[in-house]
Amino acid sequence: MTYCVAMKLDRGMVFLSDSRTNAGVDQISTFRKMTVFEHPGERLMVLLSAGNLAITQAVRQVVTERTGATDHSVWNAKTLFDAVRIVGEAVREIHERDAAALKQAGIDFTCHFIFGGQIRGERMRLFQVYAAGNFIEATPENPYFQIGEAKYGKPIIDRVVTPATALDEAAKCALISMDSTLRSNISVGLPLDLLVYEEGALQVTKFVQIDPHNQYMQMIRNTWGARLKQVFQEIPDPTWRDARAAPDAPRLETDITHPVRAPLPPTLEARPAGQVQLVAGAGAQQRQDQ
Repeated sequence: MTYCVAMKLDRGMVFLSDSRTNAGVDQISTFRKMTVFEHPGERLMVLLSAGNLAITQAVRQVVTERTGATDHSVWNAKTLFDAVRIVGEAVREIHERDAAALKQAGIDFTCHFIFGGQIRGERMRLFQVYAAGNFIEATPENPYFQIGEAKYGKPIIDRVVTPATALDEAAKCALISMDSTLRSNISVGLPLDLLVYEEGALQVTKFVQIDPHNQYMQMIRNTWGARLKQVFQEIPDPTWRDARAAPDAPRLETDITHPVRAPLPPTLEARPAGQVQLVAGAGAQQRQDQ
């Protein structure tokens, strides 16, 4: 599995991917999930992939090898919409070629892609492509996409990122999102590829491959964990209805409520509250008399 995230912001775009493909006690392998299509001054497009590695490799190969002057390719597509349709067509081509054989082998046709960037004369655009070759586009209400092990890194993005977020701040958020995923899931791992695209640049200006020795990533891992513990400790413990507390203390329980209880079987007799204590007390008195 893997984890990839991409964000479309007012000032540019952020793309981040890990490189883990297999994870186990005795099998860990890597494969880079980010492919950049760059014609400086003309277009800059980024493809991120997750899912079955053989399928995503095949789709990427189809997209990258169509370079002839007569080919309808991402290199000569007039718009990003046309370019993402080419990616979708490549997915369907591989599905038509391999899906039946994979099904016979008991393997699902699983692949997901994020594709985005900018072509000269057009605004930036960001898409998520599904295994059927169809796709959706990012909007101001939903300015980012995730594929792969997305659940661990989603909460921080939901709380922080808006279209107005600065690029460096968004990159920091993406790295924290990745760190949360790395922390919780062994199927995601270093090295990472991080590309920050500045609107209108039409070329790569900020890119880094992050390995375990990267100073900034080490700082993220140490600082984020420590600050989370600090904030957790600063939040008051729950205050129950009958507990002593300051008048303005937020209480967990304000009204008497009851859980949903299963009916007591007829063969069991409900004991009145305190009966066990009375029996214990009688036994203690008997021991004293002896």
